[in-house]
Amino acid sequence: MAEDTETRPASAGAEEREEGEIADDGDGSAAAAAGRVSAHPLENAWTFWFDNPQGKSRAVAWGSTIHPIHTFSTVEDFWSLYNNIHHPSKLNVGADFHCFKDKIEPKWEDPICANGGKWTISCGKGKSDTFWLHTLLALIGEQFDFGDEICGAVVSVRKNKERVAIWTKNAANETAQISIGKQWKEFLDYKDSIGFVVHEDAKRSDKDAKNRYTV
Repeated sequence: MAEDTETRPASAGAEEREEGEIADDGDGSAAAAAGRVSAHPLENAWTFWFDNPQGKSRAVAWGSTIHPIHTFSTVEDFWSLYNNIHHPSKLNVGADFHCFKDKIEPKWEDPICANGGKWTISCGKGKSDTFWLHTLLALIGEQFDFGDEICGAVVSVRKNKERVAIWTKNAANETAQISIGKQWKEFLDYKDSIGFVVHEDAKRSDKDAKNRYTV
């Protein structure tokens, strides 16, 4: 919230103005300033990415269907985007929608992601909207004690379920990973156990990957 600005006469000889009135120096700049709303910058810039489900049906290289949508760095920019894009429950089956820190690509091959892993929450069809929004707000609001360890988050829409995952940088940092997993569950008021899978293990197969950590 912007602090209330006390307005006072420009000089001892000027007429005292009413409380909250803004002086106009004659060129209209004060009136223009009054009409502007200050943006609220985020600690990090973030980029939305979309993985096209139609592209996955063709024989293309993995990751080639993931495209950046927009980068935002203020609270106002985030809400402008969020309120004008499809929420997970409206996405086609097979779609993945990512929100990652700027300059980090949502791919295992990205150098910042390569040694990391992910926490994942699963839910029924059409149930991920609230989890996704609360996850985004926790990320961009820097609510995690080990926020520097976080790369971003992704919501995945599949035929029988939906998943939200948080990607992290260093799977070997057990203290950070456990803290992130526990805090995430608290933010979402999620009661079931969740697991952390290392990207290197997941590359072989999601079905065969074992949880490195569980909270």
